Amino acid sequence: MSTKPICQSWFVTQKINDWLYLISEPHYYWWNRANLWLIKGQKQDLLLDTGLGVSSLRQHIASLIDKPLLAIASHIHFDHSGGMHEFEQRAIHAAEAKALQTGDDYEALCTAEQGWVLEEHFEQLPHADFTVTQYTLHAAEPTQVLAEGDVLDLGDRAFEVLHLPGHSPGCIGLYDSNQNLFSGDVVYDGELLDQLHCSHIPTYIQTYERLQKLPVDTVYPGHYHIFGRSRYQQIMAEYLESKRKPGCPSEQV
Repeated sequence: MSTKPICQSWFVTQKINDWLYLISEPHYYWWNRANLWLIKGQKQDLLLDTGLGVSSLRQHIASLIDKPLLAIASHIHFDHSGGMHEFEQRAIHAAEAKALQTGDDYEALCTAEQGWVLEEHFEQLPHADFTVTQYTLHAAEPTQVLAEGDVLDLGDRAFEVLHLPGHSPGCIGLYDSNQNLFSGDVVYDGELLDQLHCSHIPTYIQTYERLQKLPVDTVYPGHYHIFGRSRYQQIMAEYLESKRKPGCPSEQV
């Protein structure tokens, strides 16, 4: 039996502004701890990413939900899609819809052999009978399959779905007319993962070349902190410079 303490509350919520909440899992390893974004709209709410799925996110946010809610996975990886099964309305890009439907642990990066879900990453336990060895991605049938250019209309604001592959085939971002970008794992201010089995560096380069032309004021990323346009451009420029050098992995296929 583990001697780790059991946490009082697995999640913590921070109000960013009148229409946005950031939910995180503070007892989980900071390096892989995802940002979960609750976007409040006039006629519909969006939840971008659902965390590990080891405690009830639906119950945690119940007091904040007063209208229809669409849960969206920015991509299939376990730290972003683990709680999707809890929600009635679920959306993911077409490229990873089957992986969510079948609960594909390999595509979610949570098989024991892949080594991403480790006991030492849990500083406290979500509940008494939790064990890492039993962790799995719960299968969840997508109720909406997303594609490039789809528009999610919340009444007072609308988000365009951007298909941004490279980190994984089904990565998406959400972009609005106020130049807010919810970037998932495509752009964040930390070590970018492009060597996974599902990653493809030449595609990542193409995605960044596209994003460099997108006017962005604020980035709400899938990990770490919020940042603005100058850091956004700097992150992409540095990545492109490093990957375009002769002999770098950008030449792999």
